[in-house]
Amino acid sequence: MEQEKIKMNQKKILLIDDELDILEILSYNLEKEGYDIFTATNGNEGIEKAKEIIPDLILLDVMMPEKDGIETCQELRKIKELQKTLIVFLSARSEEFSQLAGFQAGANDYVVKLIKPKILISKVNALLQLTSQVSDNAKLIEIGDLVIDKDNFRVSKNGQQFLLPKKEFDLLYLLASNTEKVFKREEILEKVWGNDVIVGERTIDVHIRRLREKLGISTIQTLKGIGYKLIV
Repeated sequence: MEQEKIKMNQKKILLIDDELDILEILSYNLEKEGYDIFTATNGNEGIEKAKEIIPDLILLDVMMPEKDGIETCQELRKIKELQKTLIVFLSARSEEFSQLAGFQAGANDYVVKLIKPKILISKVNALLQLTSQVSDNAKLIEIGDLVIDKDNFRVSKNGQQFLLPKKEFDLLYLLASNTEKVFKREEILEKVWGNDVIVGERTIDVHIRRLREKLGISTIQTLKGIGYKLIV
């Protein structure tokens, strides 16, 4: 069973953090999942290591010496060979402006360091699994005058750009990824919110309403008691 896990998860993860105990804990837990783990203790070293190994995912701290995480992420996103690499901030800073800066720099996700190792591993597994199921073309989704750029975390309509909160963006991207499908509420909660937070029954409804208000999208259809569908 363990051998099967290792074969399935042969993907490379780069950990960039100046706290050696964090690197040790993360390395130990992720290696148990069968991932190839590489480490760096500052931004400059992390960039050079990333160019060398081309990782599938990078876990990146925000506050580091020499070059902080935001600058590091911005430079990583300029490297052509790393365009498909997932970047997840793992930081002690939980302020909204810090998270927003992370996403604007090109991060795919932002996780606060207080997260339990098992939950972090579950999130890493889900991110890598989802990425492997999405084709390169799906990174940029165009539906009429609506454009969703997953790599750069951008949404535009009629040329006007919108900066959406992470969960609203993830929800919109999920619905747009398959316009032929009705996404059940349970599936939306699992894929957008995951199992690391507890949300109320009306959470999805609130996010759908906000998307409709901001983007003027009248094509998100509600199927009462089932879920939602994006109609082209």
